[in-house]
Order: sequence, then structure tokens, then C-alpha cells
Amino acid sequence: MFVRPAQGLAIAETALKTVLGVAVKADVKLQKMPRDQVPEGEVLCAYCSAKCCRYFALPIDQPESFDDWEFIRWYLLHQGATVFKEDDTWYLLVHAVCNHLQPDNRCGIYDTRPQICRDYSTKDCEYEDDWLYEQYLETAQQVAEYCEAILPKKKGQSIRSPKPALLPILN
Repeated sequence: MFVRPAQGLAIAETALKTVLGVAVKADVKLQKMPRDQVPEGEVLCAYCSAKCCRYFALPIDQPESFDDWEFIRWYLLHQGATVFKEDDTWYLLVHAVCNHLQPDNRCGIYDTRPQICRDYSTKDCEYEDDWLYEQYLETAQQVAEYCEAILPKKKGQSIRSPKPALLPILN
């Protein structure tokens, strides 16, 4: 369950959430406001749901052949995996919460966090929930259907159902 609160509205929530199959009790008070209204001296992260700590995405080669698409289909047979295309680059997205994310959405190892976390900035982060992808695939079935539609067909092969047999002519 993800909550998208109205702008500037405080939400107090006590719930039992499921994160990758594990039930977690969450007492969350989240006040989401527009980025430009965060009080001076405050950190944007204090108003965020820590999306950047709930997944990682790795660039992958652009799929071109049936074999490439089979790898993507295989990725999506695994729980918590999706594939997306953004700015002509393909990514494997793994939905996995950082082991050090605290209940208040802050980092539990902030002083010793990895360099990739240190380099990440709130300047262009996903705080606004307004991202769009060129393509987004969540299931192996979506990949199979997409492949069927875009890959070259062998002679006589079609994405359409085979033609039914002709009806007999009655005299």
C-alpha cells in the first residue's frame, strides 16, 4: 500500500504493510509539501517516503533479439523485478528496501553510507511522484506479448490467430 497524500496534508498512519512478503508495522507521520515550500534549513528527505532507498536500477543492454527478450522475460519471473526504458536506456529495476532504512525513512548508517548514496542529490530526486517511463514492463507475459508484436516474423508466422479451416460447401 502506497499513500499519496494531498499537498501540505499531514497523515498519521498505523498500518500493517507488506514489503517483499514480510509484514512490517509502520507508524508513519508524513507531511508532503511541494519541494519549493520545504522550510529553509529543513531537509527535503524529512518529507519524503524514501523512494530512493526502496529500489535500485541497473542499466542493461538494449534488447534486440529474441534471446535478449528471453533474458528480460527471465528477469521478470523473479519477485520484485521490473524493466523500464528511460532516455533510450534500458534498466533492470529491483524493488528491494535498503537494510538500513529506518522507520522514519532516514538512513541508519548515514555517516558510513556508500559513495553512491553520498553522490545522490535531492536536486533531481523523485520527490514529486511525477516520473514517466518510455516503456515499463512488470510481467513475463507482457514481454512475451511485446516480443510477438515487434520481432520479425518467420515466413508464414503471424501475431494473429491462425485462419480457421474453410467451411464445407453444401450442395
